Amino acid sequence: MHLWFNRTFSSVYAAIGLIKQADVTNEFTITYSHPNPHAAAQRVADQFLLEPRDLRGEEYVDWCLQTCIDRKVDLFWPGHEARLIAEHKARFEAQGTRVMNVATPEVLRLLNDKAQFCAEVQLSDAFPAEYRVFTCVAEFDAAYAELKVRFPRLCVKPSISVYGLGFGILDDERNAAQLLIAGEQYKVGLQDFRRGLADMGECKPMLLMEYLEGPEYSVDCVGNAGVVVAAVPRKKSPLAGYGQTIECDPVIMQAVRELTRQFQLSGIYNVQFKETQGKPRLLEINARMSGGIAMACQAGPNLPYLAVKGFVDGFDKLEVPAIDQGIRVMEISVPITIASV
Repeated sequence: MHLWFNRTFSSVYAAIGLIKQADVTNEFTITYSHPNPHAAAQRVADQFLLEPRDLRGEEYVDWCLQTCIDRKVDLFWPGHEARLIAEHKARFEAQGTRVMNVATPEVLRLLNDKAQFCAEVQLSDAFPAEYRVFTCVAEFDAAYAELKVRFPRLCVKPSISVYGLGFGILDDERNAAQLLIAGEQYKVGLQDFRRGLADMGECKPMLLMEYLEGPEYSVDCVGNAGVVVAAVPRKKSPLAGYGQTIECDPVIMQAVRELTRQFQLSGIYNVQFKETQGKPRLLEINARMSGGIAMACQAGPNLPYLAVKGFVDGFDKLEVPAIDQGIRVMEISVPITIASV
C-alpha cells in the first residue's frame, strides 16, 4: 500500500515515524515530498520526492495527480493545498488514489477563518471567546468600547492565520518601547496599535476578543465521518520545561465530540481550548496534525497509524488503546546531520 505525504508542517516527521513503528508487517510504503532537498522527514520515509517550487493552485493539483499516477499512489495524505485537493478528490479517486481529507472543501474553508468559524460553531459548553471583527480604526474603537467594559483584558489576532502569528494582548498602559525593553512577549501597546491602524486606513479582517486566562489544552483527534475514534488532550504548563499533562477533561471531551459531529470531521485534526475562571473555552480547530502529535501518542493511541489503518481497513476493525491519563510528556531537541557540504 503506497502512502504519500506531500509538503506539510514539521510534525510529518513524527507522523511517518509513528506509522513505521506500528506497521510491523510492512504494509505501507511511504513517500514524502518537499521542495527542500534537505527536508528532515525524508530520513524516516521510504522514498523522497523533490517537489517543484514554482507551482501554485490548479497547476500544483495537476502535478499531484500526475505524481499519483506515475508512482501508483494508493493513499494521498495532503498537507499543502489540502482544500484545493479536496475539491478535486473525484479526479484522484477516478484513477485509483484515495485522498485522506479532514473535511469537505467548504468546511476546510470555514475552519481557516476564525471569525466565520466562531459564528457557526454550536456547543453545549466550552463556548468560544466573545469577539468583534474590525478592519479599520473606527471599527476597532467601537468594538473596544463595547468589550472593555465587560472584560478586563482584550487581545487581537487575524481572522486567518497559523502558528498564532499576529496575536497580541493589548496593554493600555505601556508603549511599544516599554514592552520591548520589558521583554513582554505577545503584548502590544494599545495606543501604538490604534495609531498603526489609523495610518493603514484598512487592514485584513482582525478579531478583538476577550483574553482567556489560564492553561491551554491541545486535543489531537482521529475521527471518522463525524464520529470521534480517539482523542488525546494535552494540558500545557505555563512554565517552560514542565512538559504537558494528559488530562481528559469531560467538558473538553464532550465539546470535541460535538465539533466532530457538527463539521463531519475525519482523519487527524487538532482542537484547541483555553481555560478561564476554571472553565475551558474553545479557541479553534486545526484541520491537520499538531506539532505535539508525538507527545499525544505517548499516552497510548498511535494516532497517525490509527488514521491510516482505519481509512484502509475500516474504523470498526480498529483496536484503540486506552488513554494513559495523568502522565506528563515533553519533547527534547536532538541534533542531526542532514547533509555534507
